[in-house]
Amino acid sequence: MEGEVAKFIVVWIVVLACLLYCYTAGRFIPQGTNRLVALSMVTCLFLWLPLNLTTMHLGGLTSFFIAWLANFKLLLFAYGKGPLSSTQPIPLLHFVPMACLPIKAVHTPSSSSPKSSIQESKKKVKKISLFKVLLFGMLLKVYDYNEYIHPKLKMSLYCIHIYFMLEIVLAMVAYVARTLVQMELEPQFDEPYLATSLQDFWGRRWNLMVTSILHPTIYDPVRSISMRFMSRQWAALVAIFTSFLVSGLMHEFIFYNIGGLKPTGEVTCFFLLHGVLVSVEVAIKKATMGKLNLPPIVSRPLTLACVLITCFSLFFPPFLRFKPDVRGCQESVAFLEFVINGRLISPSNASCPYLLS
Repeated sequence: MEGEVAKFIVVWIVVLACLLYCYTAGRFIPQGTNRLVALSMVTCLFLWLPLNLTTMHLGGLTSFFIAWLANFKLLLFAYGKGPLSSTQPIPLLHFVPMACLPIKAVHTPSSSSPKSSIQESKKKVKKISLFKVLLFGMLLKVYDYNEYIHPKLKMSLYCIHIYFMLEIVLAMVAYVARTLVQMELEPQFDEPYLATSLQDFWGRRWNLMVTSILHPTIYDPVRSISMRFMSRQWAALVAIFTSFLVSGLMHEFIFYNIGGLKPTGEVTCFFLLHGVLVSVEVAIKKATMGKLNLPPIVSRPLTLACVLITCFSLFFPPFLRFKPDVRGCQESVAFLEFVINGRLISPSNASCPYLLS
């Protein structure tokens, strides 16, 4: 664990240095091909850096933050687009967290917004976060009975686990960013279990920062190019499918970085399948002028069932091959050992209570 922590610190020092270079390049190099060439070595470096980390939490989060989100934001920045570009120069203190964190920052007006409403909003978010932390803790306790849980139910628990973990991690990121740079952050999830369709799930409720980054970097360019050869409707469907393809490839990269196992293509197939399903859904809605809508009491269970069934078949099998429950528990125990006793131990030497049963 000691060597991993040291590598993690070095990786993020390099990331900060690279972002400082990008910020400086943006001030002196005009947007366009020249800026893209100047930033290309950083994007290549951001793909390589996470491969130096072997733990699931540090390596996975770093891979997601810099290999995916930061790189896509820098591609937009090269052409004067995206959250890193603005008519007014963005301060370096804001540029760095906006570049490497999975959030889209929005300034909170200090004069126009009453302090009471801001405090009220913060209290509401805090209550929701504490409730989800409590549920997450209960979920971890369920793992004590791991050997008695049916495999399908276990996979369902992993879905909830991933959702709660991302919510908690992003809430921590939001709190740190709000404290350090006085910026409010847009929510990354909007109760995905209430989605009434796959388009609603992927486009408006699940991992909204990825959606907002894929739209200008993949969807818009592909749609614009495709419209030269086909109708607007078909171009939109091609753009949707390509966006899901890119998302699948990036997930394959992150899975490889976390588990170190050879990619099988199952994760890409999962996203390609959903790309096809969403494209069909959009085409049907346009053909019926939005009149063929199921009531939420029917559409919500169907949407959730479709996501879970396809996850069971394609998303979770490669995820479970590198034993995320075992590794995650060992890494958590090693981290707690460091925080409580100040001892750095290897995650592989950490003992998990429910693994001993």
